[in-house]
Amino acid sequence: MKQARLQKIQRVLSLRQPTLTVLLEEVHKPHNLSAILRSCDAVGAMEAHAIVPRGGMPTYNATSGSAEKWVPLHTHKEVLPTIESLQQKGFQVLATHLSERAVDYRDVDYTRPTCILLGAEKWGVSEAAAKAADQNIIIPMMGMVQSLNVSVAAATILFEAQRQRQVAGMYQEPQIDPETLKRLTFEWLYPDLAEIYQDRGEAYPDIDEEGMIVQGSHQPSVVSDQP
Repeated sequence: MKQARLQKIQRVLSLRQPTLTVLLEEVHKPHNLSAILRSCDAVGAMEAHAIVPRGGMPTYNATSGSAEKWVPLHTHKEVLPTIESLQQKGFQVLATHLSERAVDYRDVDYTRPTCILLGAEKWGVSEAAAKAADQNIIIPMMGMVQSLNVSVAAATILFEAQRQRQVAGMYQEPQIDPETLKRLTFEWLYPDLAEIYQDRGEAYPDIDEEGMIVQGSHQPSVVSDQP
């Protein structure tokens, strides 16, 4: 069982895309937050970002499929500094927003480092955030309503990003550096034990091909049983 889980973790991490993420501007409904994180996990997004709504961050519900365990959500207080920070890291920020400069979401190059900016239910992305974004994108609508639910819109755009990245071969080789890959493998395989090492400021032990901790390899003195 441990070996099979290790192999699955290694396979999933080898597909993770550290240059693909989302930024949620005050999304406040639990089912939407959960569904978006589930879509992020499905396409291999490494992490997600969110501006905390006025009432505080919503809790997760069953629609997440436990995706919050695998896609860290980083929270921020203000949207404009967050957009600027992502841009400084090399991300193009694409705001889902109907404007004169908006383009079809399929006409964007998602093989570039990309952050998809999605707005709050009902109100959408704020005008200031839309202006600060590198590009505004829209999902063409053929019916009577003007927009999709935010979680559906997120999934639609994320899977277009996945399609483009698959065509470009970005899932064929790990996008994560070896050290990060090793660290995350241990944290995903031994989450409770990883917290102990983090609290103590100690290096993680090595694990063998069967997913077992190598004896004598940086084990904390008070921990004797492996999970």
